[in-house]
Order: sequence, then C-alpha cells, then structure tokens
Amino acid sequence: MKNDHYIPPPGYLNTVIRHIWQTDGVHRFDTELIIPKGVVEILFDCGNAPVHASLGSKIYTPGRCFINGINTTPIQLQLPKKQTYFGVQLHTAAVKGLFGAPAREFTNSLIDLELIDPYFSQLWHQIVEKASFEERVAVIVDWVESKMLELHLQDTLLDHFLSNPLPAPPSVTQLAAAVCYSPRQLSRKMYDLAEMNAEEILLYKKYLHAVHLMHHSPLSLTAIAFHSGFADQSHFIRTFRAFTQMTPGAYRREKSFLQGHIFGNVR
Repeated sequence: MKNDHYIPPPGYLNTVIRHIWQTDGVHRFDTELIIPKGVVEILFDCGNAPVHASLGSKIYTPGRCFINGINTTPIQLQLPKKQTYFGVQLHTAAVKGLFGAPAREFTNSLIDLELIDPYFSQLWHQIVEKASFEERVAVIVDWVESKMLELHLQDTLLDHFLSNPLPAPPSVTQLAAAVCYSPRQLSRKMYDLAEMNAEEILLYKKYLHAVHLMHHSPLSLTAIAFHSGFADQSHFIRTFRAFTQMTPGAYRREKSFLQGHIFGNVR
C-alpha cells in the first residue's frame, strides 16, 4: 500500500486545509475501525470497489465523493482488497464557506457530495483523470483558492484549538477568553462547528489529547489521564469508552501506526 501526504504551508490555503492524503494499492487487512479523530474530511474514491461502512446505527455504502464530519462514535469499514482513496482534511470553520452549511450538518454521517452540489461530480472526474498525487493536490488547491474564503480571527483561533493536539483549558471561561468569545457565544459557535456545546468540546479535546499521547509518548495510561486533564482514571475510562466503545487499554493494545485507526482480519 502506497501512502502520500501533503500539508499546506502557512498562508490562506493552510487556513482551509489541514492535510491532503492518498492511499493506493492492495490492502493487507479486511476491516478498519476508525475512532473519533476530531476532523472533517472529504474523500474521493478513485477505485472501482466500494467500501461498506457503519457509523452508529447507520449503514453506508458511500458514493465516489463524500464528506464525513466530526464524529463522536467510531466508524467500522469493510475494505476492498484494492483501493485508491484521496482525502482532504478541512479546518472546521472553513466548511460553511465551502459547502454552504455549517460543519455540524455533517457530524456523525457520511454524505454524498454530488447530492449537495453537482460540481463535485466534475471535481471527482478531474481528480481521477490525474496520474499523480501531486496533480490531484493541485486540483484541490485550485478549487479552494477559487473560493477566496474570509475567516475571522476568532474562527482561526477556534480552529487552532480544535485542530491541534494541545490539552484543553480547565474551564469554558478560560477557553472563551482565549478565543475572544463570551461563554454563551462560544457554546453557540461550538455547536455550529461540531454539534457539541463548550463543555462537551472540552471533554472531547481531553479524549483527543489522550489518543495523541498514546501514539506519541511512552507514558502510562494513568499518566496520560492526568496530562489530558481527567479528574481520575475512572473518568478517563468512561469518557474514552463513550467515544470509542472500547477501553484505553484495549485501544493501546490494538492501535496501528496510524493514529485513530485499528486494522483487523489479515487477508
């Protein structure tokens, strides 16, 4: 399996796109579990074999171009043997300008973009017709630059908080002060971006920080719970299980090299 990655340099593009990636080749595994990662992502299926997915109680066979919002429950995938996926991770505050709907409209769902805007059929064709990852990245860059989105400083600050693996501040009041909102404004903004209020977002960020530490530090789970801001180990385990349907210990044992992903059933 060949993997390619592109992270935009600082500038306008970097305020809209977090990361562009591509996987291409024969997959060693039959299943993939993706725990909530706190990202909004567009995916282009450039292959011929569909992926079957379950998210919460819903079963999906996503189209060839779809969007997945911020999830609070894991996605289970049945993988084709041969796959070519091209993905674009977006900054949450940029979603409304790109699609005409706030990011919360895509929370916990896989939505066919061609049903939202027929232009995405044209965009899919442009991407599939390109021979290289770099050429496909250029198609997305042209599309984003044509939008000329104007993001407010507060939106940029909030995106920085949502997008980076930093520990959450201890209170809603402190977070509101850091991004120049009142606590009430912050909750409204958070709901628009992720369909969670400010208190729920702080808990979600603690969980995301714990996942990051499991992949990037040798700390014990007890230490990870402390450094992520959980009151105690029990609170950490309850929260982690609520978002992933597994314990932190089970995730650490089964996790792959790719943060948030667990592969199973070797072919």
